[in-house]
Parts: sequence; C-alpha cells; structure tokens
Amino acid sequence: MIIFSIIILIVAKALPVLNTKIYSIHVTRITTIVFLFSGALTFNTLNLENLGSGIGVYSGFFQVTTISQLIEIFLFWIGGGILMAWPQKKPLFLTDKETPFQAKGQGSGTDYSLIVLFSSLGSSLLISSYDLISVYLSIELQSFGLYILSTLYRDSESATSAGLKYFLLGGLSSCIILLGTGIIYSYTGTTNLESLYIINSVIDVNQQYIIQGFSLGLSLIFIGFLFKIAAAPLHNWSPDVYDGTPTIVTTWLTIIPKIAILFILLELQIKLGIAQAHPYCLWQALGPLGGGEVASPALGSAIAEGVYPPSLLGGQISKEISIIINNNILKFLLLISATLSLIIGSLLGLAQIRIKRLLAYSTISHIGFILLALAVNTEQSIDSFIFYIIQYTFTNLNIFLVILGLAYIINNTSPISPNIDRNPEGGGNKDISFISEFKGLFFSNPLLSISLAVSLFSMAGIPPLIGFFSKQLVLYSALQNGYYFISVLAIIVSVISCSYYLQIIKILFTPHSHSALAALAEGGATGGKETAQAIGRAEYTIPACDSSSSPLRGPQRGADLLGFEGRGRYAGPPSLRPLRAEEGNEIILTNTHSYLISTLTLTILLFFIKPSLILNSTQLLSLSLFYI
Repeated sequence: MIIFSIIILIVAKALPVLNTKIYSIHVTRITTIVFLFSGALTFNTLNLENLGSGIGVYSGFFQVTTISQLIEIFLFWIGGGILMAWPQKKPLFLTDKETPFQAKGQGSGTDYSLIVLFSSLGSSLLISSYDLISVYLSIELQSFGLYILSTLYRDSESATSAGLKYFLLGGLSSCIILLGTGIIYSYTGTTNLESLYIINSVIDVNQQYIIQGFSLGLSLIFIGFLFKIAAAPLHNWSPDVYDGTPTIVTTWLTIIPKIAILFILLELQIKLGIAQAHPYCLWQALGPLGGGEVASPALGSAIAEGVYPPSLLGGQISKEISIIINNNILKFLLLISATLSLIIGSLLGLAQIRIKRLLAYSTISHIGFILLALAVNTEQSIDSFIFYIIQYTFTNLNIFLVILGLAYIINNTSPISPNIDRNPEGGGNKDISFISEFKGLFFSNPLLSISLAVSLFSMAGIPPLIGFFSKQLVLYSALQNGYYFISVLAIIVSVISCSYYLQIIKILFTPHSHSALAALAEGGATGGKETAQAIGRAEYTIPACDSSSSPLRGPQRGADLLGFEGRGRYAGPPSLRPLRAEEGNEIILTNTHSYLISTLTLTILLFFIKPSLILNSTQLLSLSLFYI
C-alpha cells in the first residue's frame, strides 16, 4: 500500500494535468488517509494462519510475524497522526504562472508527504527484517528520508546546517553498522538472523575465535543503532538537529525512526541474550561432568552468585566461562549507554533555554529508561520496555502537537510585523523556539496550555499519569533483577529532570506584567494612528490607510489583518505593510488536530482508570517474544 501510494503521488506531481489541479493540502490529506488505511490493512492480516510463528518472504530477507504487524499498525497510525498537524492553508490567489504545487509555502507540504512515505516504508521494512543485509538497506531507506526532511526548508540556514550535520554523522553510524555486518559475515559465513541465532546457541567451546568475532560485530551494530537513536554518549547531533529543523519535522524525527530501531534492537537482544539472563543454567547445560552437573559444590555456589574465583577455574572451565562473558558484552554496552543517557539527558537539560533543545535532552533521558529495560532482558522488563515506548510516543506526540497548535494561533493573533522570524517556506508561520515564548499563554489559550501541562507532568513521572506507571514498571523490573545502583540513579535523575518540566509549566501559567503590556502598546503606537494589543484577546487596531476606497480601521482578527486594495496593493505605511497572500496566510488549528490533542491528553490523564487495556497487550507481546 505504501509503495503504490508513493508511485501514484510521484506520477501525480509529474503529470501537468494533475499538477495544476492538486494542492499540497490535498496531498497531505491523501497521505494521512494512506497511513490510516495501511494500518487497517495490516490489522486485517492478523487473521492469517501461521502468522504467529512467522512467514518468510523474499528468500528469508524479511519475516512477517504477529508482533511485527502490530508494530507496523502502531507506526502507521502514529504517522497519520503526525501528518494531521501539517499547516492547513491555501493561497487567496495565484499568479498566472503558478500552479497549486508551485505556490509558495505549498510545495514543501508535497515534498514532506512523499519523503515521509519513503521513510515510513524503511521503518516498516526494518521491523520485519530477518537478515543483516535487509536491516542495513531498510535503515538506510529510513535515514535518507530523514536527511532530506531535515533540509526541507532550503532557504533556512539553520535547517540546512542541521541537515548537513545529521547526514554526515548518520552516514558515520551507517558505516559502523556495515562494518559490524562485514565482521559477522567474515567469521560466520552468513548474515541471516535465524542462522546467527542457531550459531550463537550451539557454538563449540573450541571455536572461541567465532565467539569473539561475532561479539565484536554485534557490538559495532549496536553502537551504530545507539547512534541512530541519539543514546549517550553518541547524542551530540540530536539537540542541534532538532533545534535547527521545523517543529513539524522534529515531531517525525523524535518518534517514528526511534520506534523502528528500538524494536529491531529488541529482536536482537532477546534472541541473542536469553543465555545471558541465566548463566547458572547455561553452566549446568555445559558442565564438564555432563548431565548438567557442576565440578564441585563450591564452584556451583560461586557461579550461582555470579562470582568466578580464578583458583576454581580449570582450562575447560575457563573456556566455558569465557563464552558467557563474551555474550554479556551487549548487556554491558546497553547498561553503560543507559547510565550515561540518564545522567546527560537530565543534567544538560537544565541549562537549555530553547524548547526543542530541551525536548532533545528529555528524549535522551527517556532513551536511558528504555535501554535499561532492554538490558535487563526478562519477560517483565520487556513488558515495561514496550509499555514505555507506547507512553513515550503518546506523550511526546501530544507535546509537539500542542506546540504546533500554539504556534499557529500565535501567528494568527500577533500583529503583523516585518521583524517576525518566519520559516522561509512556511508561508509566514513562525515556530516557537524559546521557552520564554510560552509566558502567559494559559490566559489566551487555556485548553492547549492545560494539555501541554498534563503532558509535561507525565514526562516528569508525576502520578497518576501514564508516565509515572511506565517509569515504575522499568524500575521495578530492574530492582527485581538486582540492578540497584542504576535504579537509584534513575530515580535521582528523574527528580532532577522534573525541574525543567516544571519550569515550562511555571512560565506557561505566569501572566504578562502590566509594564510589558504598556511598553508594547507604546511601541506599537509609534508606527501609525493607534496600535494596541490585548494579549488575552488578540485584538488590534490597524493604522489608518491612505487609500480612500478601502481604509482599514478598528479592531480586527486573524485573516482580517490582510490589508489589500484591489489585487493586493497596500496603501498604508511601508513599515507596517501587511503580508501579501502568498507571503503569509492564516494557518488554522484544524478539527482533526484538536481532536487528536484531546484524545492523547485524555489517554495520558485517565490511563489509571483502566490500565489493563494497554498493560495486558504489552504483557502478551513480551511473553510471545520469549516463548514463540
């Protein structure tokens, strides 16, 4: 469905017959419907027989399972939700030589929709990949779309810089993944994941060089994946890229690619790490006396406690222990990255004054919780891993949807001024960049402000919101398996991270001072007859125009600020000339955008009333990963 949609949209944009009749807003809506319909078709495939054990396609390069299909449904529906937030606008008029696709501020929507389809196709293929070659190709298909998305606004210096940095560092991480794949193939002679799982489970103790090469290759692949999801200490690119790209692009970057990569990490960790969770059982199966017996009671108790005294280890015994140690490399790698992500994401977020940089460090901190659950690698921890991804997706998506909605409303209700910093292709739309821009928004937009506050409280882990339960499940599974230090550390950094979430909420509910209002009114009055702004009501008085036919006077709202005479000729003072139609159109907060925000907010807020709806599903998924 996604492939056919890409082909149809490319043809529609290339053919002049369709190119002159389809607006960018139509392409965006069609793409949203494609995502929702693709999710419905994927849901219908769950009724196929033998899907539980998996169906191999394309000579084993991909394997379709119930779990992969459920994850695809989640991805497609979240992708459709993100596209609902694209700015909905239409030019009041076009020049004779402009087509709907070429109208300023419209072409970016078409490009965004096509690139998003390509990137989501790569994410979908990555989830179902069952070969290291298909994994690499899928992640490259996903990544190239993201590189182009980052530079979607070509006239923006910050967006171009962010896209270039993302491309260079993303290419480096892809090289690391490819290097790990080459090392694994050189030592094992295969790239099929099923064959690698078998080799990992039946490897002979006299072939330690295979174990070492296999562990080295897997470690490089995991490092490349950790780079892609911006886990510390490989996180330096994410704050700059998120801050430099438009908010609608940042929304996609923070959610969809991370979901796909985290679930392929889950597949590798579970299949290759089952022996890691039970070293004593593994030792019993490989005991030198056979029949699962250990050499001595002292050695058995030492292994059960996780201690391997050198005096108790013989030649054969040391080889057995070395297999366990080599297999634990992935766990140690994940634990180190989780620890650094928790610390760096929480501490560096305190110093941020830009909202998207702060949310980037917040994402790094949440990645630390996710990697902690993945490193524990038990049924309960994988349950918490899946649930944490779901709640992170809901909460993060709601935060960005609210920020986009507030930006649309602010742009429509602020006085038109040549000093407004607009996206070069955004048709006058200005992103919210600084945390200080949220000041007093509760008094003009109480519902959106409350929704943002609820989402931030959930991010901070305040009960009884959904974010609290996700952190509780991760910490409980970690404590139950003996990870006391990192669990205490996670609790401490969670308390620290609460401060910058509460800082945003405090600014949100802080009213504007009367002195600021007076200064604003006085500054506006110097440009014409009278300019007064009531920040809570967004009403202004436009300066009197010299035109005798159509002067603009009196309080006006939104689109009424477009003061044109005839075919767009403005007769007022040049310093306060309203934007022409193709320069700045009113961007509305659509009904679907508002409905999605309200649905996500209620899900976050009322989860504790009926938590079994999500928790039972995540528990079944985790059990099926271990026992099917």
